[in-house]
Amino acid sequence: MLKSLTTTLALAIAAGPASVNASGLPYPSRPITFVLPYPAGGASDSLTRAMAEEMGKKLGQPVIVENRPGAAGAIGTNYAAKAPADGYTVLVTLTQSILNNQLLFSKLPYDTRKDLAFISELFTGNVVLVVNQSLPVKNVKELLEYCAQNKGTYGSWGIGSYAHLAGSFLGQSRNLNLTHVPYKGEAPELQDIIGGQLTFAFGSIGGTRPFVAAGKLRALAVSGEQRMKGLPNVPTFAEAGLNGLEFKPNGSVVMMAPIATPAPILARLEQEARAAVDTPPVRARLQTYGLEPLGTDARRARENYDALYPVQERLIKLTGAKLD
Repeated sequence: MLKSLTTTLALAIAAGPASVNASGLPYPSRPITFVLPYPAGGASDSLTRAMAEEMGKKLGQPVIVENRPGAAGAIGTNYAAKAPADGYTVLVTLTQSILNNQLLFSKLPYDTRKDLAFISELFTGNVVLVVNQSLPVKNVKELLEYCAQNKGTYGSWGIGSYAHLAGSFLGQSRNLNLTHVPYKGEAPELQDIIGGQLTFAFGSIGGTRPFVAAGKLRALAVSGEQRMKGLPNVPTFAEAGLNGLEFKPNGSVVMMAPIATPAPILARLEQEARAAVDTPPVRARLQTYGLEPLGTDARRARENYDALYPVQERLIKLTGAKLD
């Protein structure tokens, strides 16, 4: 009898991730909801759905994606943060809603550090610095010289976005007279730089690559530690002289859950999230959008957040950007 009980306990411990939640049922025992605080149809939506499908296969339960957009991601983030901490509501979001919003809004109903637990930093997007093909500059050095002699304008996909903060820092650190033009998304921003209304712009790989290939835009530099395979002749920001964390994109996608979610459930979600990032369907979709897989553990995701927070805090204070 004792031997039988010992064997049963050993098997239960070995099972590990197949945890039991507060209701006493094995986790998961019903569908899981991924809350995405952005509209349907974009890259983040497409990738979240790919992750949901792959993770659902391993978890043995459907994973439903629920879009809750609004207030730069704050509405959906708050909804997920206040959900029951049982592992059935998971937040998949851009860094914007968990980091920048803490600094851009004077008051939020949630606190990222107190209300949410990191599961994994899933993937990140590189950014391209582009100019109109007709602008007489061939590299970043010539762009800075041009802006020093001419009043420049740059676009972003919104106040407080990476493009806004990086452009502002570029102007202030180089003593350039630059005017920021915010847009409601990347598409109208790119249309205006193609039309010659902007001096330069920061854009995503997926958004800018077709126009670079068509000869309408010229790529001057890309973020990331290495040059991109699709743009091998375009230097990295560091190679072009844009060093420092101020130019590091903060557009990663992270997975989180309410802070009180039991540790075994968080560990199971982390395990399956990291595995899903490595599956062919997710990798293929990442390649489509020009994104890089990360699939970090929870500790690394939190460390990356903590390292980036003071940098973004300094940049936002520098620009005076606010969303309320």
